Amino acid sequence: MPTVLITGTSSGFGLDTAKRFLDRGWNVVATMRTPREDLLPRSDRLTVLPLDITDRGSIERAIAAAGPLDAVVNNAGVGAAVPLELTTMETARALLETNTLGTLAVAQAVLPQMRARGEGVIVNVTSSVTLKPLPLVGFYSATKAAVNALTESLAIEVEPFGVRVRLVLPGRAPSTKFGSNALVLPQADDQNAYSEFARKVFASLRDSSGPITEGQDVAEAVWRAVTDPSAPMRIPAGKDAEALMPKAG
Repeated sequence: MPTVLITGTSSGFGLDTAKRFLDRGWNVVATMRTPREDLLPRSDRLTVLPLDITDRGSIERAIAAAGPLDAVVNNAGVGAAVPLELTTMETARALLETNTLGTLAVAQAVLPQMRARGEGVIVNVTSSVTLKPLPLVGFYSATKAAVNALTESLAIEVEPFGVRVRLVLPGRAPSTKFGSNALVLPQADDQNAYSEFARKVFASLRDSSGPITEGQDVAEAVWRAVTDPSAPMRIPAGKDAEALMPKAG
């Protein structure tokens, strides 16, 4: 029975993805900063582990406890909605440390065992904001675009070892906790030159009308990325993300 490790499973896309793999008979290692046993259905195929992807020691402990892994889904990340002019270096580094370097660190930790076995799949979940410029998420977009780039290079590097690497790009998902899980940014609440503009943008982001992305869309896209060797490098998740993908030819 194959085993998948999924990061960031306490809510949103990660939680839905963990449920999808459990439902389809996989062993699931669900990781989160603060483990909770009550979020997923009880199963002898489920292991819940602590994992902070910004801590190398935490990553190594989780990978060791998980045992042999057939797939790893890098879903954990953090958001921040703030104009680039007001983005502090502290905020920028925190976003980079989690979204980009954390994703890279998890991949680096699991690749030796996959190379040794000559098989395995790594799926990195980024965002459709890398396909269309959006205001207030400029540096967040930059960290996700960096993951797109490193993922596509990594795929070429590890293909000779039998390891596949893919991207899943979700669209806008008002039902997730992206906003409440975002970095706390005091300057976002202050009156500044961008305040009125930001209020309008936030209102549009909370709008659930029109094409949006649901957690099940992402779970299914990740399932395809893991189980279908013919899946493309970039897999959109959600009607809005699909509309943004460049058309072939």
